[in-house]
Amino acid sequence: MSGGIPDDLKIVLSGRRDRLEVFESLDAKKTALLAIDMQKAWTDPEGPWYFPEAREVIEPINRIASTLRLGGGRVVWIQHVTGSPGTPEYWATYLDNFLSEAQRDGALAAIQEGSPFRDLDPALDVQESDMRIAKRRYSAMIRTSSNLEWVLREQGIDTVIVAGVQTNMCVESTARDAMMLDFKVFMPHDGSAARTPEDHLAGLRTVAQVFADIRSVADLVALIERSGST
Repeated sequence: MSGGIPDDLKIVLSGRRDRLEVFESLDAKKTALLAIDMQKAWTDPEGPWYFPEAREVIEPINRIASTLRLGGGRVVWIQHVTGSPGTPEYWATYLDNFLSEAQRDGALAAIQEGSPFRDLDPALDVQESDMRIAKRRYSAMIRTSSNLEWVLREQGIDTVIVAGVQTNMCVESTARDAMMLDFKVFMPHDGSAARTPEDHLAGLRTVAQVFADIRSVADLVALIERSGST
């Protein structure tokens, strides 16, 4: 987790739309928090892909989740999974070509069924009313990844807050596709994380321009609370 929108990008955004913010408000009852890949594979120091910044966003995500529940919105915990080679759940194009054999074996061991690292971090504020969705691609919104789009539409959701890890990979991919599917998209810059500040900023730079309204967690909490008071 690193700082917010850099000054040079603020200039670009202000020139594009005369302001930094995209949306003036949200309807909490039509909003879902999509918490991406907050699993022990990334958050546990013994996890194969652990990085400290992943733990830093647990509390901010919990804060958004609790506020949104109080406002009547939904919380969705999205977990990355994979199956064995040859099964529909196996992502062959990526796993067989973009990873070394050792990395591929590590991925299969970490996020296949039965692995403790596939589980959500126990510090997350997961409630019985929350939803859990398994995804098989970086983006949770595409049809080969999960049924998330249909689940959200059935719930009457038109706005999503995309947070979690990693900013420039699964968070960015999900935010992009959500916007392309006509959801209003927010991303908290201090509620997502990447392995390096450069990677985090790369994700913010891309998403802020045309895919999502980048806000602080404090700003999003205020928007949710304001929605509940109107």
